[in-house]
Amino acid sequence: MSSRTRSPKSSRPIGDAEQRLLDAARDAFADKGYHGTSTREIAAGAGMSPAAMYIHFRSKQDILARLSLEGHVTALAALTDSVQTPSSPTKRLRAAVYAFAHWHAENTTTARVVQYELSHLDPDSHAQVVQLRHDIVTTVRSIIEDGTRDGEFAVDNIDTTTLAVLSLCIDTARWYPSRELHSPDAVGAALAALAQRMVGAIEPTPAPRF
Repeated sequence: MSSRTRSPKSSRPIGDAEQRLLDAARDAFADKGYHGTSTREIAAGAGMSPAAMYIHFRSKQDILARLSLEGHVTALAALTDSVQTPSSPTKRLRAAVYAFAHWHAENTTTARVVQYELSHLDPDSHAQVVQLRHDIVTTVRSIIEDGTRDGEFAVDNIDTTTLAVLSLCIDTARWYPSRELHSPDAVGAALAALAQRMVGAIEPTPAPRF
């Protein structure tokens, strides 16, 4: 992966060895995959000896679990925070897609690990991640369900549409940045508009005032 797609390095003090290891592992996992990355490479990326890594983490698996869990937690928080204000299903869908896509663009390197290294998690961590992903799906599905029930969305299959909308956001981690979309704001705005068209959203006409 080219340097232009890497997430910004942590602003934590250089002495924070644990964070340096997480940053190094994140970049290596995103670039070479979990199995393609050695503990020696992670330690070297953090400017540490291989033995020093085990002071902070029990294993490479432990680092992956930490990255995946924290990534899913922050992605879910970005999504849920975006839809706290009561509004129409269309506005909530646009806000949700903007926030979720924006997170994947702004945190591209982390997102690649979060989305594409799931199969390498230990059973306990995998179960925790599955629950977080379920919460993400439920958040978006409830918006689409509300819009469909109210007649604001023209959706034949709520589950399939939910999957399509989420996939639209998640796939950002694979291609961002592009020539057309080279900022998180641009990604969020473009995909929010596309999601609105996908559900056939029609904003309700305001009631006339007399």
